[in-house]
Amino acid sequence: MRISSVAAAAMAAWAVAAGAQAATVAVSADRLLDVASGKYVEKPLLVIVDGRISAVGHQGDKVPAGAERVDLPGVTLLPGLIDMHVHLTSSPLYGGYNYLRYTDSFWPVIATRHAKDTLEAGFTTVRNVGSDNFDDVGLRQGIEEGFIEGPRIVTASYAIGSTGGHCDSTFFPPSMKQKGDAVIDTPDEGRRMVRQLHKYGAQVIKICATGGVFSHGDTPGAQQLTLEEIKAIVDEAHRTGMRVAAHAHGADGIKAAILGGVDTIEHASLVDDEGIKLAVQKGAYFGMDIYNTDYTQAEGKKNGVLEENLQKDRDIGDIQRENFRKALKAGVKMIFSTDAGVYPHGTNARQFATMVRYGATPLQAIQTATLTAAQALDQVKDVGQATPGHFGDLVGVKGDPLSDVTVLEHPVFVMKGGAVVKQTP
Repeated sequence: MRISSVAAAAMAAWAVAAGAQAATVAVSADRLLDVASGKYVEKPLLVIVDGRISAVGHQGDKVPAGAERVDLPGVTLLPGLIDMHVHLTSSPLYGGYNYLRYTDSFWPVIATRHAKDTLEAGFTTVRNVGSDNFDDVGLRQGIEEGFIEGPRIVTASYAIGSTGGHCDSTFFPPSMKQKGDAVIDTPDEGRRMVRQLHKYGAQVIKICATGGVFSHGDTPGAQQLTLEEIKAIVDEAHRTGMRVAAHAHGADGIKAAILGGVDTIEHASLVDDEGIKLAVQKGAYFGMDIYNTDYTQAEGKKNGVLEENLQKDRDIGDIQRENFRKALKAGVKMIFSTDAGVYPHGTNARQFATMVRYGATPLQAIQTATLTAAQALDQVKDVGQATPGHFGDLVGVKGDPLSDVTVLEHPVFVMKGGAVVKQTP
């Protein structure tokens, strides 16, 4: 199914954000990775007009008169990278109850730094799947209006969950009367919540189909939304023109989400063989955040993460990684989803090496953050490749990412919509 109404509106806004500059830019480098074929274009020359790539040729081709030149000797170019699961308004430095020391308006403030760090790391597009107070919508608007630097953001605002579930407020006693702002317990409530979130700026819907690692009193494997609730949410979201992402660790919740029509399954930690087979059959995408356990186990206690949550992370970390290997081998469509915010923003690219360690080729890992992510966003004409018509979003590295994917952790050049964001010798 092609989702168009929200996509069209998002693209119109992105076009403004990408290139308020009308200048023509000509970019040359040692080579350009064609992520579709896995082959290099040697000595490329890319011409970018009004924020979009107009031509991909070779050095020596005629450069348009008056074009700004960006010459990158020794650099390999790739399309701008896409992270399909971030939380720009969250920080791993404030685990457990530590976040209560800060006022509500602290989080959108630090999100501006997170957005800049993410962009300078080469991630020119992200999907922000969960944020309070519509902070991610405000962040997106601030970037689009040119007040702050950051990636193109597809916003989910609040994540929809059930009473007492992962997306409810579960850390406080009854006297505190805490309740998540997007809690639903019937299919009709789910439909109403989708409409409300869309009204205030959501461009994708996030649901919590199962328990989680960083919630209190539940287990990651427990299903928390019924199939009927999921179907109602998905039906309403698709009718409105939005895709749906499901936080789903447990096998039953994963299968319910897929059967309910969810587009992307986030985490997929405890997926079983039946769930993998179902994902292949239905064309669902898996976004498996298989790096962040390394950070949580190394730094989580210092940051205030509760032992309950550290133990849940230990319990599923290795299982998730082995299930990534199985799902990839079975042909599940994989997208690059890091859960940045659980680990530091701007270090998103560390996950590439973990994906390679657990069975992906470097090209497959790169494709999850380019081609396949663009497909999952329904934005294949705009992001995910560096070919004519696409946004002038580029990341440059020293070295060969097809031989050593870790070079993506240290980009020397980043361009968004034809504007240079970062350039180091």
